[in-house]
Amino acid sequence: MAATLLKGKDVADALNAKMSADVEALKAKGVTPTLAILRVGERPDDISYEKGAMKRCESVGVAVKNVVLPADVTQDVLMKSVQDLNEDKNVHGVLIFRPLPKHLDEEAVRNALKPEKDIDGITDGSLAGVFTGNGNGYPPCTAQACMEILDYYNIDCKGKRAVVIGRSLVVGKPAAIMLMGKNATVTVCHTKTVDMPSVCRNAEILIVAAGKANAVTKDYLSPGQVVVDVGINMTDEGKLCGDVKFDDAEPIVGAITPVPGGVGTVTTSVLVSHVVEAAKKTL
Repeated sequence: MAATLLKGKDVADALNAKMSADVEALKAKGVTPTLAILRVGERPDDISYEKGAMKRCESVGVAVKNVVLPADVTQDVLMKSVQDLNEDKNVHGVLIFRPLPKHLDEEAVRNALKPEKDIDGITDGSLAGVFTGNGNGYPPCTAQACMEILDYYNIDCKGKRAVVIGRSLVVGKPAAIMLMGKNATVTVCHTKTVDMPSVCRNAEILIVAAGKANAVTKDYLSPGQVVVDVGINMTDEGKLCGDVKFDDAEPIVGAITPVPGGVGTVTTSVLVSHVVEAAKKTL
């Protein structure tokens, strides 16, 4: 029997419906939730993500302020731009595209942003909030998108064996902490893990953020598993694929997110929902 597809569109639609209602309520109180997008240079992938985020904002009534700086911008000018957005009371969330050009100190830039405006979870303050569970700042959007998918499809994590492949600060580590917050028993795998397939086969919930096309094959999988595939890769034939070899997984596992149409579809909705949350906190 083929696995149930955990489609991102249904999750995103539910998030968007809730956001639209929240935005209307905020506007009735005189607050227009506003996202500032700070982009340095003209990288095509940044511009593509920016367009998607703007479209999603527009669809739920969130305003967007674009700040575009040249690729050769100085550190001082960029830091001043971040400071201006920190101080702008009409801006509730800030998205800074990374990686920045090599001549800039990215760590200084990300930590110059106030955690309460850091809607993509890039500052140390936001990550501390995720790790301590104190509610300050916001989790990285991709990690939270994984949790939104589990919630929407009523996948109970309590007491379950969960394995996360990947230990980045963008997905792996925050996803592991958030799974613990849902009372799962969590193992994190990475490049130095011994016999990773057997560790993964033992999982009831498997989140894969390996960053490598089709890295997870049938020997990693077991019947009935829930698999969340975070990867977005391009094959040699120019097709999008995940970190999980879908044709291997679909006949074995219980449920899986497709690529495309899975986690990525939910990520921009999570980003915009953080802007709405930040606007609510200003009331």
